[in-house]
Amino acid sequence: MAGKITGFSVHDIRFPTNLTGDGTDAMNTSCDYSAAYIVLETSSGLKGQGMTFTIGRGNEIVVFAINEVAKRIVGKDTADIFGDMGAFWDFLVADPQHRWLGPEKGVIALATAAISNAAWDLFAKHSQKPLWKLIVDFTPEEFVKATSFRYITDAITRAEALELLKKLEPTKAAREAEVTARGYPAYTTSVGWLGYSDEKVVRLTKEALAQGFNHFKLKVGADVQDDLRRGRLIRSVIDEPSNWPAGRKVDPKTIEGKNAGPTGAVLMVDANQVWDVAQAIEYMKQLEPLKPWFIEEPTAPDDAVGHAEIRKALKPHGIGVATGEHAHNRMVFKQLLKLDAIDVCQIDSCRVAGVNEILAILLMSAKYGVPVCPHAGGVGLCEYVIHLSLIDYICVSGSMDRNVLEYVDHLHEHFLYPVSINAEGRYNVPQDPKGGYSIEMFEQSMADYAYPGGSYWVAAAKGEAPPPKHH
Repeated sequence: MAGKITGFSVHDIRFPTNLTGDGTDAMNTSCDYSAAYIVLETSSGLKGQGMTFTIGRGNEIVVFAINEVAKRIVGKDTADIFGDMGAFWDFLVADPQHRWLGPEKGVIALATAAISNAAWDLFAKHSQKPLWKLIVDFTPEEFVKATSFRYITDAITRAEALELLKKLEPTKAAREAEVTARGYPAYTTSVGWLGYSDEKVVRLTKEALAQGFNHFKLKVGADVQDDLRRGRLIRSVIDEPSNWPAGRKVDPKTIEGKNAGPTGAVLMVDANQVWDVAQAIEYMKQLEPLKPWFIEEPTAPDDAVGHAEIRKALKPHGIGVATGEHAHNRMVFKQLLKLDAIDVCQIDSCRVAGVNEILAILLMSAKYGVPVCPHAGGVGLCEYVIHLSLIDYICVSGSMDRNVLEYVDHLHEHFLYPVSINAEGRYNVPQDPKGGYSIEMFEQSMADYAYPGGSYWVAAAKGEAPPPKHH
């Protein structure tokens, strides 16, 4: 047994991605990918790692919040935690004084996510299974027990969730075998950051085609004419058959209704919340020549009514709406789904408060027939979300025909169990029984990029930092 939780350490880890323009978009013009990172310690010596993602300044605020929330779990018996992960999550969000700071949103939810994710990582390592496999092996009753249903039973009840899960239970093994053999479908954002030069965009797009990708995302929203030019640049590469690997074929089921070009390539665009509702509609009408599958985050992320209006207005133009990476909690997703506001649900592994809440969102999305395509643009997020997409496919939705999981080719070298992409542009399935939730960082990386005292940041303060790795 893992014994009791005896302590924890919290770390402010920041990577200088702003130097290369990685992560830049119309809203977030300066990004240093960062992790507010916790290590749970137990009496048996087993450790659980967890994190939440920020883009630099303010990471120290989340670190402070993690420290405060995590104090409440020291001394708890891991057998009790693992025996009822749903009750443990309820405990994490139940402190009345911490709850006042949200409730269940903002910095306090980010802190809760890091701790909850660390507990799930600990549980998976104790069980000697990757996190996805731990949950896939749950019975439908155990799955429901681990899920947070508070405030969403008007969208899905426990009984409805149980029925949905039981219906798919007999065929779980077949789907697990299929996705293990083939991998999980992915798309790339690494080609389309706003701060990249045209030459870099073309080079990265050609490289992505060679890697097997056929879904590409472009950041937009700063200037419509520039967006049209950059979008046409990417289209000129992905729609040209000579740029594709010989013999490459695209399954028609995976691009149906996505405005795919003649080669089967799909383009998506992402505005990162820069527009008001009317602006979003007019701007996207101007981007219609790019034939995007969807516009991501066209307006404020918690404006479900606004998203519904945008979706209704853009539907005649064949453009869908996607959002979710900044949705605070399951209640925002409930509103988006009940209002028919989105065509694609984009969960984030640590914007909402951890796995228990993600399970609720997966169940609601399946009931409302909306595909889940997680957000993964940030340090550690690809490592996290592959587990969530596998749970969705194997247990909840039963389909990966229309789903694609975001992939960004940044900072994976800092993790002991990094994700990888196969020759078909699909995520390989994590298999290491020691890997847990795949978020354990190398100690040297943590030492080098700890802020502000890590070796990189000390050197940077003196103007002596090594040059960044270029993509």
